[in-house]
Amino acid sequence: MSIRITALADPERGPYSRRLVWLAADGEGNPVGTASLRLLTDPGQAHLAELAVRVHPVERRGGVGSRLVEAALATARSEGRRAVVAPAECGTAGEAFLLARGFRKALTLRHARLDLATAGGGGAAEEAGGGYRLVAWDGTVPDGFAASYAAARRAMDDMPMGEVDHGTVTWDVERLRAVARAVAERGEHLLTVAALAVADGTIAGFSELVVPADGLGDGLHYGTAVLPEHRGHGLARRMKAEAIRRTRGRHPELAGLVTDTAEENAAMRSVNQALGYRPTHVTFQYQRML
Repeated sequence: MSIRITALADPERGPYSRRLVWLAADGEGNPVGTASLRLLTDPGQAHLAELAVRVHPVERRGGVGSRLVEAALATARSEGRRAVVAPAECGTAGEAFLLARGFRKALTLRHARLDLATAGGGGAAEEAGGGYRLVAWDGTVPDGFAASYAAARRAMDDMPMGEVDHGTVTWDVERLRAVARAVAERGEHLLTVAALAVADGTIAGFSELVVPADGLGDGLHYGTAVLPEHRGHGLARRMKAEAIRRTRGRHPELAGLVTDTAEENAAMRSVNQALGYRPTHVTFQYQRML
């Protein structure tokens, strides 16, 4: 089969990444597959690119995916990237496809879900205690917490990432607001619960949760983290429990909450299990070094 690969460009370049797309078409011009390469531009991640490949089921095993990957990897090299990562679900053909093209498994993510229909009641408001108190906000972080929240994002820097060459994400107040704007523009609801250190009023940890625009289906945990100097006080569980309580009260028709956690992150997986989350499936991040 004759395949033509056409390079496209995402018309909207983001402040922290840009995306390139390739379209594969057959001899009659019919689209048969696509590849997307997200080039991260944050200074701490400028070495990294994220790849996604999709081929129509009928056209698989005909070289379409290989051509798309070749095009994407060539561009990643020319852009000075040293690592490209791509996702694959456990037990799918995508695993064998990536392995055959030089990718190696670098991170295992265990997904879990809290069924809000069968889980326990909403419960009383959580209190952090032990020198901490919980605060919460919807959407954009309030000005009074903005600088402290941006500084607290370093709690994610040592998040277990397996062998992925993840680098570090640079956070400032504008980036926090950009994330909140992006969620709002999709019509979704962003809730953040944070733990404040009573001694100095700074943010010691945070938990983010996003609910679909219509309040139906499943909500998604964006991230939960505690600064190293504040760990060991049960803050992650308390923040997540409070986020669950608030979400159930505001969105009574929401079916569930989903999360994914690195296999190496035993502490967070233990928190999820204690809160009633149950395993659903496993995905992998595959990585190819260039």
